[in-house]
Amino acid sequence: MSRIPEQPRLTPQFCFNQTQLRDFLRISRGTVDDTISQNLNALVTPGTSRPFDPSSTAERAPRPVHKRPIEPAACEQFKNRVLFPSWQSRSDVLNYCAGVATSPDPDDPDHVLREVEDMRARERMVNERLDPYSGRYFPREARTEALASLIRNERMVESIIRSRTWGLVGERCDNGGTDYDAALNEWRKTEGER
Repeated sequence: MSRIPEQPRLTPQFCFNQTQLRDFLRISRGTVDDTISQNLNALVTPGTSRPFDPSSTAERAPRPVHKRPIEPAACEQFKNRVLFPSWQSRSDVLNYCAGVATSPDPDDPDHVLREVEDMRARERMVNERLDPYSGRYFPREARTEALASLIRNERMVESIIRSRTWGLVGERCDNGGTDYDAALNEWRKTEGER
């Protein structure tokens, strides 16, 4: 069974280090969601669900291993110990960093530089007749704005990945016809009771 990566220590510095944030999300997704078929196949123990049937060799195209249903206990264990904790860990990181992105940033190293550039842009003489591009000014993006944009994108990616993963889990395990959000919320309730 896959081992989910350990959740990093949540600090504003972690969130503003976009490489570190993306690496955690990429590794977490790669460990569980990107390899979901392999993880599900690992739950199938050959020969335990059905003993060998000699007449099965007469079949021309046996049912492929990736379509065999998985024992419900193994599915539940995988969902409760690997899948949902991985999703929850990523949700915690994204929620924390979204909070950092919407908070004031007194430690922004580019704050003074942006203010100087804004002041120069206001003082600049613009004559668009002589230079049609002289009126253009593109202010630098604050690091909280860049982080908010990254979080929005990562949440969209997370939604797509979870939907795909939950669909594949539903093909092999009984997911009760629920969507991934409802299943994750139900898991959160049961984990909160423990």
